[in-house]
Amino acid sequence: MDAYAGLKLYYGDIHNHCALSYGKGTLAEALHNARLQLDFVSVTLHGHWDDMPRGDPRLDYLVDYHQRGFERAGAAWSDYLRAMEAANSDGQFVAFPSFEWHSMRYGDHCVYFRDIATPEIFHAAHLEELRARLRRHPHPSLLIPHHIGYRQGFRGINWSSFSSELSPVVEIMSFHGASESTDAEPAYLHAMGPRDQRSTVQYGLELGHIFGFIGSTDDHSAHPGNYGYGLAAVWAEDLSREAIWEAICRRRTYALTGDRIGLQFALNGSPMGTVLPYSYERKIEVAVDASSTIDTIDILRNNRVIHREAISPGIYDGTGPCKLRLELGWGELESLTDWDLELSVEGGELLEVEPHLRGKDIAMPDLEDGDSCVWSHLFVKEDGTLRLLTRSPRNATVRSAAMQAVTLHIDGGLNAEIHARINGVSVALPLAKLTRGGRSFHTGSFVAPAFVFHQAVPRQDCQRLVALAHESDGTSRDWYYARVRQRNGQWAWSSPIWVDRAAL
Repeated sequence: MDAYAGLKLYYGDIHNHCALSYGKGTLAEALHNARLQLDFVSVTLHGHWDDMPRGDPRLDYLVDYHQRGFERAGAAWSDYLRAMEAANSDGQFVAFPSFEWHSMRYGDHCVYFRDIATPEIFHAAHLEELRARLRRHPHPSLLIPHHIGYRQGFRGINWSSFSSELSPVVEIMSFHGASESTDAEPAYLHAMGPRDQRSTVQYGLELGHIFGFIGSTDDHSAHPGNYGYGLAAVWAEDLSREAIWEAICRRRTYALTGDRIGLQFALNGSPMGTVLPYSYERKIEVAVDASSTIDTIDILRNNRVIHREAISPGIYDGTGPCKLRLELGWGELESLTDWDLELSVEGGELLEVEPHLRGKDIAMPDLEDGDSCVWSHLFVKEDGTLRLLTRSPRNATVRSAAMQAVTLHIDGGLNAEIHARINGVSVALPLAKLTRGGRSFHTGSFVAPAFVFHQAVPRQDCQRLVALAHESDGTSRDWYYARVRQRNGQWAWSSPIWVDRAAL
């Protein structure tokens, strides 16, 4: 797509936590886990909460818990900055420092620094005070709202105080859920409460605000990129601090739930995040390169779907590459299962491995470091053999997934055969046996941990181009964005493109 010429796609998580404030695991563990499946990261320290809900004895534990976390973060700040600087390596892996500023009145925000951070975490009482302090900082900084969907006054966004000056994007997906609308998937299930329509993305757009979309995990187990919690994708010139930062500032970003869904969205030849002058005719283009079978592609104008592309899945016939997912987990005999996997493709080629790795599922972390938070090691040998060492807990409920997974991109046709040894179980599985469904295996007796090779997905079911012509009389500023859903329930939301109203 011409709008993205000269740009490359990178995936990251710029809001997640470890035990440097409150959470689990060390910063070194967080950076290890980030490098497994991300291009860029910011490990975030909890910084300040001026209007904590004091006065209710039932919440004294919450106030004390946060205060101790903030003290820990303040003591660690200098060493943390040095470690994040050492972790950054342009061209290989990009790292930014950040802290989170909580507020009942204004909603939570994360503060990011591009090159050099402030020598201390800001303790601002008001959002405008925080902005003023960031304006005085001599190096570039950003202020990005988080878990915006909660009711205003209960740590949801306060749109009346929002400004795009330091907030070019808004975090619309994290483990809290998706805040596109009050019925967006995934739902808000955290103890902090449900979503309020006046705090959603679509409401903010209706008010006339200009902002792009990102996702982050808000993980608290030293596991940036924790699968299914949220991701940010950016279209940048290269993998460097300056280029990633510029892409965020220009809103060339989109939000993901977990899978690496490649998404290009353009209007009249301009990329997502652009504000265009009025034009009567709008040529809209969407290109999707998904991680699994695409279910629907929606194009929205002013928060209403104006076009839906529904994809009917096909059967892999051996023509061209395919994708298939391998999941490891289940069982109830052990609370944690260590996995040792070695896999190769005979009569074909393993083109790529997309990891879907999870850390500990923590809703309310304590202040103790606890056990190690490094669960996974993944690498592909020179001969194309995949090696994965990881760990999975049993699923907490029948509706909660804790499996570890990878998606295998394979070329070789129906005669290609997967050879694997997984926790002592040997598998020789031709792709021809995976064209109509998956094959599962157990590592022992009934309710022992198990794994499954899912159905092979034809490459063409993961890719789609959509072109649409739309017209508007220009009586109002219009905004458009694209929304993608995979059949496995993973989502992507492009940042909007705005078209100004016609001159009167």
